[in-house]
Amino acid sequence: MSTVPYIPAEDRYEQAPYRRAGRSGVLLPPVSLGFWHNFGGDRDLADMRAVVRRAFDLGVTHFDLANNYGPPYGSAETNLGTILRADLSRHRDELIISSKAGYDMWPGPYGDHGSRKYLLASLDQSLSRLGLDYVDVFYHHREDPETPLEETMGALAQAVRSGRALYAGISNYSPERTRQAARILADMGVPLLLHQPSYSMFNRHVENGLLEVLADIGVGAAVFSPLQQGLLTDRYLHGVPAGSRATEGRFLTENQTTDQTYLERARGLQEIAASRGQSLAQMALSWVLRNPTVTTALVGASSVAQLEDSVAARENLEFADDELEAIDAFAVDGTGARR
Repeated sequence: MSTVPYIPAEDRYEQAPYRRAGRSGVLLPPVSLGFWHNFGGDRDLADMRAVVRRAFDLGVTHFDLANNYGPPYGSAETNLGTILRADLSRHRDELIISSKAGYDMWPGPYGDHGSRKYLLASLDQSLSRLGLDYVDVFYHHREDPETPLEETMGALAQAVRSGRALYAGISNYSPERTRQAARILADMGVPLLLHQPSYSMFNRHVENGLLEVLADIGVGAAVFSPLQQGLLTDRYLHGVPAGSRATEGRFLTENQTTDQTYLERARGLQEIAASRGQSLAQMALSWVLRNPTVTTALVGASSVAQLEDSVAARENLEFADDELEAIDAFAVDGTGARR
């Protein structure tokens, strides 16, 4: 890695209209950097470092991870830890760093789901990989119907009380379980800060009750996959590029990108985006951010240029009624779903 000292842009806080997370005191940038796909051990550290530096220069203060982001598991946290030590250790108090546990992480019965044993052990491992004393937000990553919700929320509360996390979050919870989780945490004196659901023009399930619940209980939404794994970009509108995520077949398949219904809808949305002076990706981000309950949209970025294109969405977050009506004709829930 280059040893040239990193000096952040002086105007980094003049560029983004930060948004409040629910009824908390926390402000987040409208577009945040997620580490799901592009920060594993199969990536070049210099490229990752350039993306993180540029993000901070653009006022992106929120970095989102999970214990098993990679590949291999844990490598995204390890890589960010290396970058933090090299470039951002003096700016730790300017950052919101989150991590999650809830999916499989290590073998055996204690490396998955929602037990106190798993969550607190995973948090300690995440802190070690990141080289941090605490994360700002610690999430339970998914519902676990086999573990009492009181145990899972108790682990999040313990993480906060111990100082290993400043705030508690949940991800992929139903509206009913979200309300229950918030109530249990409140009884323990630990407010629920954020819920992290998937949300995009092609995945609108959160509009069926979850956003309403979050607004009612004062919890912010940090939405992931707002670009639907790349389906809401121009990447697949004219074929499948070699080396793209669709060719790997893990979270996106070639069938999804060549489906004619998908292509017709994505091209229709691209035309609307062009009329707004935006790329399809930028409009997709602006669209999820149109709802005030959505605090931030998490995006991945494999290059500085991709990051800059996404962050530029914050420059045009307003929609006219006729634009939203036109978008609804193409923004159909389930488009591009795995088959």
